Amino acid sequence: MRTKILGLAVSSLFFMSFSAAQAEDCNLRYTMKGWAAFYKTFNGTGTVTCPSGKSAKVKISLKGGGVTFGAYDVTDGKGKIRGVTKIDDIYGSSFMMDGDAGFIKSVEGRWAPKGVQTITFSGKGNGYDLGVALGVLRLEKP
Repeated sequence: MRTKILGLAVSSLFFMSFSAAQAEDCNLRYTMKGWAAFYKTFNGTGTVTCPSGKSAKVKISLKGGGVTFGAYDVTDGKGKIRGVTKIDDIYGSSFMMDGDAGFIKSVEGRWAPKGVQTITFSGKGNGYDLGVALGVLRLEKP
């Protein structure tokens, strides 16, 4: 009886570690453009690349609100999508929190949890903006 329980426990640990080992952290390069006046709306495109060689194009949309004002475009956006097992897992919607600031030169940061995945963004660009916002981040197939 103990042998069966021990065998079941060891095999369970093996399968859990094997499935966790398949998840990888992928990089995102993106550009976006938008505006905010309490309500925030941004759209853009990007490319996700993973260490295993998988890659995909994405259409990015962001809608939200908060204490946020201005207009800017992100010309040098970098992100990380953690916990990707299949490349199609990157698509979908998630809650997001972000902050941005700039006067001529602009910077932004964004965090979006999505199930077992976490998406982080940081970008540089041009514009006039200041604020923090909550909303929905959507990654779709172009």
